[in-house]
Amino acid sequence: MRKESWFGHLLNRPEFAAISGAVLVFLVFALTAGSSGMFNLDGVMNWSQVSAYLGILAVGACLLMIAGEFDLSIGSMIGFVGMMVAIPTVYFHWPSSLAILFAFAGSMLLGALNGYLVMRTRLPSFIVTLAFLFILRGLTLALSIMFADRTIVSGVGDLAQQDWLANTLFHGVALKGLFTMLAHHGIGTLLDNGHALVPGIPKVILWWFGLAAVCAFVLAKTRAGNWILAVGGDANAAKNVGIPVRRVKILLFVLTAFCSCLFAVLQVCDIGSAADRGLQKEFEAIIAAVIGGTLLTGGYGSVVGACFGALIFGVVQIGIAYTNVSSDWFRVFLGVMLLIAVLFNHYVRRRVSQS
Repeated sequence: MRKESWFGHLLNRPEFAAISGAVLVFLVFALTAGSSGMFNLDGVMNWSQVSAYLGILAVGACLLMIAGEFDLSIGSMIGFVGMMVAIPTVYFHWPSSLAILFAFAGSMLLGALNGYLVMRTRLPSFIVTLAFLFILRGLTLALSIMFADRTIVSGVGDLAQQDWLANTLFHGVALKGLFTMLAHHGIGTLLDNGHALVPGIPKVILWWFGLAAVCAFVLAKTRAGNWILAVGGDANAAKNVGIPVRRVKILLFVLTAFCSCLFAVLQVCDIGSAADRGLQKEFEAIIAAVIGGTLLTGGYGSVVGACFGALIFGVVQIGIAYTNVSSDWFRVFLGVMLLIAVLFNHYVRRRVSQS
């Protein structure tokens, strides 16, 4: 037995870099934009909402990467799911809830097809899902032009608000009464009409917290989580000890498709239209997962770390608008953070393998 210092123990945690990075980012913006309203209640909701959207994708991408695979069709799936919700609702007069169920079923079948082709052909998942990236993006544009004669389908938001299930689960905010009460007691801004400036918590944030909590528990505390880590560490060894490698990986492709569908449904219900959205979201999700400590080679990672990676993304993207720094530097920051995260993860991997 070798005694390890508390700092050495922290270094071996995959989420350590992301949490440290998040603290550093908050300190930087507290100094540069602390008086600009970024940390007021409305500012907090702005960057939390951006983080939540990416965080939903990062959770699925993280687990799939831990299993040693990638899904580059995440972003294209967002736009395609938007059409799967909007076109039946607007042009075929389906109830919004039925169209949403159709979108979830269709996207998860596509995720299963992705996983099946990867397992069946043994081609790199990078190649297979890259093909689906172009297929789904092309279908999104073709369907929107076919039905709407333009690249956007409008009118979904109003129909979703009239549907009880869609409005309850995916549209708007939660805890309206609580936030109005807080505004009347001086916590938050109260408008002249008696309503709170921040009417509630966007439902995307609640979905993010719920999805992250379930997936973090599965990864850390269940047999399925051990299977995911084992499959990413050495698929042949995992297969030899009886782990259903193919089933695990296919289900994780289904999970990433589910996350993309959830992202798209929440976005369509809030914005009120469907379009060719999700551009480069697959890369942003991978970056968030890598910043969160997930290794590109698989077998090591953390859902909590991926969520902190998404939080860093949201804080920086919105925080730059509160400073005098040009938003053009955001991508530069993202690239630098990715490079630092990869180097740090390589260092942690060496420490773990040596121990």
